[in-house]
Amino acid sequence: MSVETTNSQSSGPHPDGGDETLAGEAAVDEGYESPAPTDLAEVAETGPYAPDEAALAAVQEHPERFLDRELSWLRFNQRVLELAEDENLPLLERARFLAIFTSNLDEFFMVRVAGLKRRIATGLAVKAASGMMPREVLESIWRVTAELTQRHARTFADQIVPALAEHDIKLVRWEDLDREEQKECKRLFRDRIFPVLTPLAVDPAHPFPYISGLSLNLAVVLRDPKAGKTHFARVKVPPIFERFVPLGNARFVPLEDVIGAHLKRLFPGLEVVETHTFRVTRNEDLEVEEDDAENLLAALEKELLRRRFGPPVRLEVEESISSAVLELLMGELEVTKDEVFKLPGPLDLRGLHGIADLSREELKFPAFVPTTHSFLAEVESAAPVDVFKAARRHDVLLHHPYDSFATSVQRFIEQAAADPHVLAIKQTLYRTSGDSPIIDALIDAAEVGKQVLVLVEIKARFDEHANIRWARKLEQAGCHVVYGQVGLKTHCKLALVVRDEPDGIRRYVHLGTGNYNPKTSRMYEDLGLITTNTAIAEDVAHLFNNLSGWSRNATYAELLVAPDSVRSGLVERIYHEIEHHRAGREAHIRIKANSVVDEAIIDALYLASREGVPVELLVRGICALRPGVPGLSENIRVRSVLGRFLEHSRVFWFANGGEHEAWIGSADMMHRNLDRRVEVLVRLPGEESRQPVTDLLELAFDDDTSAWELHRDGTWTPNDGGVHLQEKLIESQRRRRA
Repeated sequence: MSVETTNSQSSGPHPDGGDETLAGEAAVDEGYESPAPTDLAEVAETGPYAPDEAALAAVQEHPERFLDRELSWLRFNQRVLELAEDENLPLLERARFLAIFTSNLDEFFMVRVAGLKRRIATGLAVKAASGMMPREVLESIWRVTAELTQRHARTFADQIVPALAEHDIKLVRWEDLDREEQKECKRLFRDRIFPVLTPLAVDPAHPFPYISGLSLNLAVVLRDPKAGKTHFARVKVPPIFERFVPLGNARFVPLEDVIGAHLKRLFPGLEVVETHTFRVTRNEDLEVEEDDAENLLAALEKELLRRRFGPPVRLEVEESISSAVLELLMGELEVTKDEVFKLPGPLDLRGLHGIADLSREELKFPAFVPTTHSFLAEVESAAPVDVFKAARRHDVLLHHPYDSFATSVQRFIEQAAADPHVLAIKQTLYRTSGDSPIIDALIDAAEVGKQVLVLVEIKARFDEHANIRWARKLEQAGCHVVYGQVGLKTHCKLALVVRDEPDGIRRYVHLGTGNYNPKTSRMYEDLGLITTNTAIAEDVAHLFNNLSGWSRNATYAELLVAPDSVRSGLVERIYHEIEHHRAGREAHIRIKANSVVDEAIIDALYLASREGVPVELLVRGICALRPGVPGLSENIRVRSVLGRFLEHSRVFWFANGGEHEAWIGSADMMHRNLDRRVEVLVRLPGEESRQPVTDLLELAFDDDTSAWELHRDGTWTPNDGGVHLQEKLIESQRRRRA
């Protein structure tokens, strides 16, 4: 038996260097933004399609037209929990969904709840677009969270643990161990764990210690048998060890149980009276005043050091905790009764990722291997894919993870780095993996003399340390590294390759909906376009110049670029659909997104619905739009699909009077994306690239496709249509391979 020194507790909500998967990314990615709504009338002033004033007034006067975004997020995490409860899913995948639920909720409190509390404390919080007051939102969050965390704990104890035991995987507590297992744990504690532990006493000479965010801790009450005095101490459970200690024969015990059973070694001569596990969540939202920072890199590094000391926003304790110890923790940590969550142990189930990773393939989703897109491998060959040759023949619409990232996007960059005819490579990097071949290719290109521009977003939440590291490594290799524009995160996914060919300079472009991350590309559903389309390439070249220089050209032929034109461009196209419907032409709107919150876009969709335009939304996470309201949204349908892959692509499809139009890109329908980020949507240039998107949406909205359906009261109910979107796409991919 051994304890591997892996940071199994630190797999955060963003998996770019870790193993977090599926439902947890990007639903929470920004501090608490102002709930002041965007006004559709003001947006319409930037375009020729002004809404009918009476119709708009009727929409905006409708009571409760917006669902609350925070509660909608909690309902999203409830859907993740429902996957863990689904007995039709493989058992180890259900265990993983429990871990994902925990990570998701951690980030929600670290960012969203912390930001809400800060705004309330400073008097900046105003009524939300949903009509709820900030205190009302916070109290609702506490109430719903209490319900969901209890349900989460019951699912673990009553469903997952017994089901695992039936398959000879046993998660046991200390009292369940036999003598030999206890003896082995004693040796393990003595040889490996004890040297790492640091007990911290609390008395007049030792103030209450700082409790780091998300750390697991033991609150220990001790008694001196000679003096008769009682003492308090805190012992941190080291995150460098596995959360569940392997005992052999697929038996595991929580690490805190092993430590708790040997506390006498830490406090010789004292009696251990009580031991309780607790966990603190802190505000981990960053604030960097870019306008005042001469060196953004240095300013961000300084702020990252402060992150560890944010104020507490949640205290999790085992329900067996004594009232005296709980009062002590609440007083020292300055948390209120509402911020305390009493749960059955064990706490912090992020460690279930380690259980889900066990080599029991019969308890997991069937193995899936992506294939090379047919346009990139038109004939079977052992030679590497020639992306340039393929792109000259076709626009290539990629659908990951079904289409291999390695033989398409990664190959594109690697081929560009090695090709002597390539003169320059320009790329944005928002998140990438710890051992990124993309980074290596860009470094190789710079070292052989190519012009390499890399826009690294060092403010990508929870990846700041990694991106600072990559930025410095790229600079040292000779790449031109820039950090985007002050006040904006650069979230768009762009790569531009300039190649000298016999008929002149040709530009090759990749635009995508997901990060340049080979690891997450196997778990995230995303779309990407590789093209030599002249108009698109010209637009992307101008955009890179804007990002690296001083220009602010906001006009593009085939792109919509936030913060200048994504919201207004989409609103204009929604108005187009209204006009088509009035003229008796084909009108239909379909949107696939991670979140739909922006009030102006929602109001435009309400106007379309009132005119009779069918509107269908596929939303993975937050949806503030309220469907099915008579006189407002009876023509709007909202669905959600979760599964083995994280649905991450953003698609905007319009019937456009019969001349169908489709856009893909990086932007969600949220204030942060439309106002505070550089986001890009690209119009798919031809039927060859549009048709796969049309087919995807047809399948997603088919009544026979399983999904959750959103109701007007904000609740979601599963609709088991019998066909799962992702499994159907896997099946189609396997047929193509055969």
